[in-house]
Amino acid sequence: MGKYEFQSRVRYSECGENCRLTLGGIVNYFQDAATFQGEELGIGIPYLKERGMAWILVSWQIITDHMPKLGETITTRTWAYSFHNFYGFRNLELTDANGARAAWANSVWVLMDRKNQRPVRVPEELTGRYGIEEKLEMDYAPRRIVVPEGGELMEPFTIHRGHLDSNHHVNNGQYIQMALDYLPDGFDLRETRVEYREQTFLGDVIHPLVVREEEIVTVSLRKENEKVCAIVRFSQKG
Repeated sequence: MGKYEFQSRVRYSECGENCRLTLGGIVNYFQDAATFQGEELGIGIPYLKERGMAWILVSWQIITDHMPKLGETITTRTWAYSFHNFYGFRNLELTDANGARAAWANSVWVLMDRKNQRPVRVPEELTGRYGIEEKLEMDYAPRRIVVPEGGELMEPFTIHRGHLDSNHHVNNGQYIQMALDYLPDGFDLRETRVEYREQTFLGDVIHPLVVREEEIVTVSLRKENEKVCAIVRFSQKG
């Protein structure tokens, strides 16, 4: 199939105080595009569930140029550019009403056996239907994120049902939403990187560690046993 796209309008419920699309809204559009493509190709959530498999997101690298405004028509696109063993690699972009690129991203996914919770090699049935498109031109960051020394431990919080998705663990976008709470006012966001390490479930208690540098804020979301669930790294425009 190659590239997949869908159009929408920026809804009030997706906007922040400035009546523009939020980072959380962009992440939701990106996740929806990836999901819609699988569904349209007949290899979406029901197909995978019947075969005991699920795509699990490993990492995000999202670049934001500008946030489309309330009511603006936007287009979200996505495509796979590589598969290797049990990994899938996907680019995404969101363009505004003028066709200008507002945000773009790289994402890495792993195909998991739901019962054994182990990676499985991506079958040809999936790679054949998705197809391979040209890789987006961007500065690709490493998948791994290093948490700087120091930082401040923040108030812990408990995972509730609103954080969960169809896989019964915390949705990928929710980790970003959690981390956004620790950005200072006036932070002019340019790049968001996320590394997912440990699945988080209903009732788990998260202990955030926040490291603030001059132009970077790193948030390490950890469980009570200090196992890291996700690391979110925000960089602002220079």
